[in-house]
Parts: sequence; C-alpha cells; structure tokens
Amino acid sequence: MLAQNLVIASVMVVLTSLIHLMGLTVLIWLMRVSGAPEHAKTSVLSSSATIMLVILSLFGIHTLEVWLYAALYYELDLFGTFESCLYFSTSVFTTVGFGDLVVGPRWRLLTAIESANGFLLLGWSTAFLISLSARMRALEHKWLEGGED
Repeated sequence: MLAQNLVIASVMVVLTSLIHLMGLTVLIWLMRVSGAPEHAKTSVLSSSATIMLVILSLFGIHTLEVWLYAALYYELDLFGTFESCLYFSTSVFTTVGFGDLVVGPRWRLLTAIESANGFLLLGWSTAFLISLSARMRALEHKWLEGGED
C-alpha cells in the first residue's frame, strides 16, 4: 500500500511539475515575443493587462494540475462522481482541506502529497508573479528617469 501510494504520488509530482515548468516556459516565451514587459514602461494599462494575463494563465496552469489529480481520484474510484473528485482535489491542492470529503487510510498519503505538491506549485507561481512585477516596476522607473533599457 505504501509503495503504491509513493509511486503514484511521485509520478503525479513529476507530471504536475513538468506541466508547471512548460506552462511558465510558454508564458515567458509569449511575453518575450510580444515584448510585454517592455511595453509596461509606456502604459499603466499595458502593464496591468500583462499582469492580468499572467494571473489568468497561472490560474489555467493550476486548473490543469488540479484536474489531473481529480482524474486520478476518479480512476481510483475515491468518490462517486467526477465533481466530487474535482472538489476534493481543489481543496487538497490549495491546502484548504475543508474535511467534508475524506479518503480512507488506503490513499491518504497520496492526497497528503498532492497538498505538498500544490503548496510548492502555488509558491512557484507566486514567485514568478512577484519577479515579473518587480521587472516591470524596474522598467517603469528607468523609463520615468529617462534611462535606456
């Protein structure tokens, strides 16, 4: 039982981390191609739009990761409906853990690892967003001071 939990959880951590890495890589590439951070120095509206698009993209990446866990839980028949699996996965991934749905002892290690995985991935997204915001603020300051990029 323990080995099965650890193997499945390890596979899920690798998959969700790869999804996250690829999502952030695509997001960085799209911002470079569009010149989004550099446009921040010309318009507060452009800067705000970029931040909003990044937030929505991060939300989409996390949604995919949560749904992957929900699909696993549905496949393992942890709950009767996919909606219940999705609700459970969302509360576990975000570390809220309401407690109105619980798994038995057989899969509780898997769900605990989802919680740790979600915590790290949400932290990674937060760090990414803070880094982007700092870069955009630095470009704004250079532009306001009349400096070159």
